[in-house]
Amino acid sequence: MSQESKRREALVYHAKPKPGKLEVNPSKPYTTQRDLSLAYSPGVAEPCLEIEKATENVYKYTNKANLVAVISNGTAVLGLGDIGPEASKPVMEGKGLLFKIFAGIDVFDIEVDTKDVDAFVETVKNIAPTFGGINLEDIKAPEAFEIERRLVEELDIPVMHDDQHGTAIISGAALLNAVELANKEMSSIKMVISGAGAAAISCARLYRALGVLPQNMMMTDSKGIIRADRENLTAQKKEFATSIDVHTLEEALIGADVFIGLSKANIMTAAMLKSMAATPIVFAMANPDPEIDYNVAVSTREDVIMATGRSDFPNQVNNVLGFPFIFRGALDVRATKINEAMKMAAVKALADLAKETVPEQVNIAYSTTKLAFGENYIIPKPFDPRLITTVPMAVAKAAMESGVAQAPITDWNQYQEQLHQRTGTDKKLVRLITSQAKRNMQRVVYAEADELDVLKAAQMVYEEGIAHPILLGNRERILELMETLEFEADVPIIDPKNDDLKEQREAYAETYWKLRQRRGVTLYDAQSRMRERNYFAAMMVREGDADAMISGYSRSYPNVLKPVLQVIDRAEGVNRVATTNLMITNRGPLFLADTSININPNAKDLAKIAQMTSYTATLFGMQPKVAMLSYSNFGSSKNEDAQKVNEAVSLLHRYVPQIDVDGPIQADFALNKAMRTAKFPFSKIAGKEVNTLLFPDLNAANIAYKLIKELDGALSIGPIMMGLKHAVHILQLGASVDEIVHMTAVAAVDAHNKKS
Repeated sequence: MSQESKRREALVYHAKPKPGKLEVNPSKPYTTQRDLSLAYSPGVAEPCLEIEKATENVYKYTNKANLVAVISNGTAVLGLGDIGPEASKPVMEGKGLLFKIFAGIDVFDIEVDTKDVDAFVETVKNIAPTFGGINLEDIKAPEAFEIERRLVEELDIPVMHDDQHGTAIISGAALLNAVELANKEMSSIKMVISGAGAAAISCARLYRALGVLPQNMMMTDSKGIIRADRENLTAQKKEFATSIDVHTLEEALIGADVFIGLSKANIMTAAMLKSMAATPIVFAMANPDPEIDYNVAVSTREDVIMATGRSDFPNQVNNVLGFPFIFRGALDVRATKINEAMKMAAVKALADLAKETVPEQVNIAYSTTKLAFGENYIIPKPFDPRLITTVPMAVAKAAMESGVAQAPITDWNQYQEQLHQRTGTDKKLVRLITSQAKRNMQRVVYAEADELDVLKAAQMVYEEGIAHPILLGNRERILELMETLEFEADVPIIDPKNDDLKEQREAYAETYWKLRQRRGVTLYDAQSRMRERNYFAAMMVREGDADAMISGYSRSYPNVLKPVLQVIDRAEGVNRVATTNLMITNRGPLFLADTSININPNAKDLAKIAQMTSYTATLFGMQPKVAMLSYSNFGSSKNEDAQKVNEAVSLLHRYVPQIDVDGPIQADFALNKAMRTAKFPFSKIAGKEVNTLLFPDLNAANIAYKLIKELDGALSIGPIMMGLKHAVHILQLGASVDEIVHMTAVAAVDAHNKKS
């Protein structure tokens, strides 16, 4: 992907379909005149008066309790420097997006047009009543230190400059585990820190709190080692000045146990690394290029424990592991500040989490058999679903114990459940699937690549590294569209009707004829069908010339399904294929089946579909909790339709008792855990969050998933084909570009799993 293509993609992302990345959505009904009279005048007067009586009621009647301001003056934006408040706004919006998707926190981004410390502080203080917390962002040092210090002292809500403390907290957790793995003691390690900005100073302070001795720590800036005899040092640099007779980074690293990089790329050489002590710990966190290349480091020293700021190497020091969850815990106990005890609680929670058994969902996301505590796993991964409970709970407890919590938590089990629900609306599962596809890139053939939206999707798949596209269709049309889209890539383009493919087409026809010759297909029929895109694409997958197939954008589902079922064998033990749709809803992900193929399955078919759907859910890191839906509950009707579902449940309980499945049950009881548990405590799914719904027939399933998609605004991924030997997936007619991209990721993951 060219630099210009990346630039264009980034600009389009931020500009379309509407400018920016955040918007405000109502959280209360507003459809009737009564709703509006409650939302505004005259009803709004009542909460106003209650807040006037007692200011703390603002947390009860407004969104203050879940609202954070991300505030910057644009003086130190990423690697771009002082670009001004307006130019910093995309970054602040992005930070707000991360707050929302990882911790369910709402954000207003505020860009302040001043470099004056007093004016900045006064501005933030004046708007602080709006917010439950303040996240300072991208403010240059040394002003950042003074701004944060004053706001922490003068406000009674949590304030944190993430650039300072985020990196410190995440790297601090990594340091605890790295020192343990190196079989060293914090009080004896010798540390060199490259960089002396806000993040470096905060890291150094935290490392001291973790037990690193001041006399064992040296810090460098652009002028070399920060020594006590240097002139014009800032107060912060003086705090870390050394009297040791060392002047360069090269000298400082001789015999050092730890290198902390918060400076610039390639400042550390292989020779410097060789000079370090046994089992050196190297955190090269400059972005996008670290102080020493990861591959250089691990090839130079086999005993190195390495972390970087990059996601493509082990042990990424990523601030998203910290700030959303730290603010979550602070907000939930209405902490008056984020103090050192709360930061340290986050450090230790992250360090301890890395030592626990990793959920299969995380292993799937990172395409590994088993992530386990060790030199390549010293901090949790951003996809880890346990972060939302582990870190906020630790922070909340520390706030309570240190006396800054104004609304202490009394029921920790209930709080944990609330935290789980906070992230039910995000798209983590989509990111997980995409990430897994990127780690095991497969060859995906698009049978309708001469359709504009299909080609757009293939372009996104190519540029994002999700899969290797194979473009099938009219070659001239595809090339014309590629030019229009500026799709510059050396990808295979195949026209099944082209005479250049005669030999391949005839070979496919021969194989297909042997498959179907006893079902009325002649060799001539077979040769004719190989000129049709869906037959040809399916044969490519069958013969190993592609790993997966995507089709169905421009043709009805049955017309695409027929050639697929004639060419692709069923998986072992499967006599009936089925489909499921993964719906990313406001209540979390739901699998629905069968949404596209089996019109009126019998009890045995329903049981098999439920089993296949449960297995599909596990491939995406979910533990299936299955409700077999009907219009009746647990035998309340003797009608044959309800009894069919009852019989299917009996078969599942008898032959696959390990699956949490029950029914027949009505949809409202299936989705309402409290109601279900109260009325049917005997059920295998009592007290559990149902995430898989099996419908009694195609009518119900297809109507339901399309209603959910349109009414709830749910993202639909599917139909996901189940029961085939190879990865073939058929889109719904007129699928969107995003839906095609998501289905490609699913197809790639499916292809990889079928090979494993």
